[in-house]
Formats: sequence, structure tokens, C-alpha cells
Amino acid sequence: MNSKNTNLETIKSKKTLKELLEFSIINIDKPSGPTSFSVDLIIKNALNLKKASHFGTLDPMVTGVLPVALSRACRLMPYFIGKTKTYIGIMRIHEEISEKKLNEEIKNFIGKITQLPPVKSRVKREERQREIYRFEILEVSENKKDILFLAEVEAGTYIRKLVSDLGEKIQGAHMLELRRIQASLFKEAESYTIYEFLKAVEEYKKAKNEEPLREMLIPGEIISKVLPIFQVKKQYINKLYHGSPLFKEYIDNLEKAKEVNLDEKIAVFSEDKFIGTFKIVKSERILANPEFILQPIK
Repeated sequence: MNSKNTNLETIKSKKTLKELLEFSIINIDKPSGPTSFSVDLIIKNALNLKKASHFGTLDPMVTGVLPVALSRACRLMPYFIGKTKTYIGIMRIHEEISEKKLNEEIKNFIGKITQLPPVKSRVKREERQREIYRFEILEVSENKKDILFLAEVEAGTYIRKLVSDLGEKIQGAHMLELRRIQASLFKEAESYTIYEFLKAVEEYKKAKNEEPLREMLIPGEIISKVLPIFQVKKQYINKLYHGSPLFKEYIDNLEKAKEVNLDEKIAVFSEDKFIGTFKIVKSERILANPEFILQPIK
């Protein structure tokens, strides 16, 4: 198995609902109003879980894709949180400007930019470099003031600040609405509203029908789409469960070990069973040290 042919549906079909709730992700379409943390709490309480945690915070008024990890899948957050994000928004420009001129100014923001986080942000206010992959106009309103735009950006980019900084070049602009349509592998078309989620939970609890809820759960093995995959020989699985480093003799393909770099993160599987994530060290005998081991459910 490798990242190109991991069949998540097959993996899901082999798991009980209990196993899925212990290690899965649900892609929520967050409405305007609640905080990302309150969405976590809704999901956690509805499913009686010890923990639920979102990947990539959305401001309360921002809507859209909010992946929420359940239980032990929360440990996967570092591997997803730094990925590309895509937004659609509406900005209002303060002074009329031709679309051609606006496009020219927008193009100056594509590529590496320097941002100072907003005053109200939770992070330290110091300049940081971020990359803008796409920033383009989708539609201009009849009054020429409201601009529908798309922005595909590096994680950690402040879209409101991006619009504000553009405004400094065109006599002012501010953001009216913002919606995230993609975060890492998670897309708008594959998301569920909080209402749909709660309805599925009710169907499971009252009617004993788990199918709607199962359909929403993405196995944590989706990590195979993000990290390089190494197959471990079955006889060494228990050693890894007990904290052993990933010795080179444990893996099936030594040639593949030459393709990874020092400190790179990898995912280790035994066929379709996820064992854990490891960090490459490349010593004489050891390929990688464990970061997170998914212990079997007892």
C-alpha cells in the first residue's frame, strides 16, 4: 500500500463505529456565528468523546470548511494544519477603480508577501512571510464596489489583512464576507453542516441507525494522503507498539528509505493497518523515531 492506492472506504468498512469514533475526522461546514472551539464542543458532547479538535481556526463570522478530529485523531493535527487553504470572499473597495487596474494591483500580492498579524490576533505581532498562490477577481457587482474574489494561500495567511493591505494601494478596501472552501485535503463539497451532523447522531442514538454518521466519518488513515508511507513487516508491529524506533530491517523497501530526508515525517502501516507517525533520523540502523503510535483499542 502507498499513498496513491490507500482505499479509505475499504478501511472504513472494516471498522466498527466505536473504532471510527476513536480515530477519525469529520469535515464540518461551519456557519457564521459560533467559534471554531464551540464547534469542537458541540461535536464532543454529541458523541460523548473525551476530545475533539479542529484543524485551522476560523473566525466566528467566517464560514466553511472546518475539519474536526475525533479522539486520538487529534494527534494528527500537526500534519494537516500547515497545508494550503482556499477562500472565497467579498471585499468592498472605497473608491471606484477600473477592473484592469484592480487586477494589476492584485497581481502584486501573488507570491511571497510579508504580513503583520492584525491587532486582534492571538499570535505575536511580528512580521511573517506567507505565500499567496492565487488571488483573483471572480465577479464585480453592478455598483463596482463589491468584489467577489478567490484566494489560495499558505496556512497562516490573514485574508482580512490581505484585503486591507490591498486597500492601501487603491484608496481603501475592507472585507465583507469570507468562506473557506478548502483546507488541506478537506473540501467544501465533502463537508456537513452542524445540523446534518446532529441529525445523524440522533438517528444513531434513537433509531440505532449508524449509517448516516458512518458516512460522515473520515478514517484517520487519511494521513496516508499527506505523508510518505512505509510498510513494516508484521513480526515487528508489537515492537513498534512498545516504543521501538523504526529500525531499517523492519521495513519492506530499503530503497525507499533513500528518498526521505532528515527530520521528514512518515506514516507507517502494516498492509492497511496504521501503526503511527515517525520522524526520519537516518542513523546506521535506525530509519526513524516514533512521534505518535496508534495503540490498538482494548
